[in-house]
Amino acid sequence: MNLDQVKAVVTGGASGLGLATARRLIASGGKVMLLDVQDEAVKAAAATLGAAASYRSCDVTSESAVESCIREAAEWMGGLNLAVSCAGVATPGKLLGRDGPLSSAIFTRVLAINTVGTFHVDRAAALLMQNNAPDSDGERGVLVHTASVAAYEGQIGQVAYAASKAATVGMVLPLARELARFGIRVVAVAPGLFATPMLAGLPKEAQDSLGTQVPFPARLGRPEEYAELVATICTNRMLNGTTIRLDGAIRMAPR
Repeated sequence: MNLDQVKAVVTGGASGLGLATARRLIASGGKVMLLDVQDEAVKAAAATLGAAASYRSCDVTSESAVESCIREAAEWMGGLNLAVSCAGVATPGKLLGRDGPLSSAIFTRVLAINTVGTFHVDRAAALLMQNNAPDSDGERGVLVHTASVAAYEGQIGQVAYAASKAATVGMVLPLARELARFGIRVVAVAPGLFATPMLAGLPKEAQDSLGTQVPFPARLGRPEEYAELVATICTNRMLNGTTIRLDGAIRMAPR
């Protein structure tokens, strides 16, 4: 897929990895619809990107809302060939915490946003992509999941988050195998420690300390580096059915 032909939806597009991805795609001539549950933030984000961007307020846990927003995105862009799922939460909680057992409602909410939300996007996007005209390799679209190194090395207090991201990874290969007949690729990115809103609430000293845990480069990842990998996934058609760690060689400790 040539980047100047990209017509994308990006969830979690108001900030962090999603906004950086939208900015990268638009810089190469693509068009992007930002989807985010934060109404004012996503509106403001789209305004910074110019005429090649638009936005919709969208709760990815709602199947009907995702379907509607992705359909509207395709109508506005004149098609859809890329869906990047960046919407997510990292609500911490131990199974047996100081205040008692972890609430099943908290566990379910994290999976609803991170995993089921990604499924909703895949489902609605693939439904439209299957009807795209194929390119010279028969490609019609690309689905990108945002996983996490927590899928492999979940820390204490990350039972919900790690489960949600492991499931996001687990979806990739079966979807890639199923959608191959339509020419739709599926790839996940598993970031390590990145400078996103999830970490922004920490003091700078704490952020710097986390960065030094990364073997190389010894710093937090930048959203632009995630965005650059998404661009590479778009252009390299042999990337399919896999999860790519983007983590500076970090392997998370138990806590």
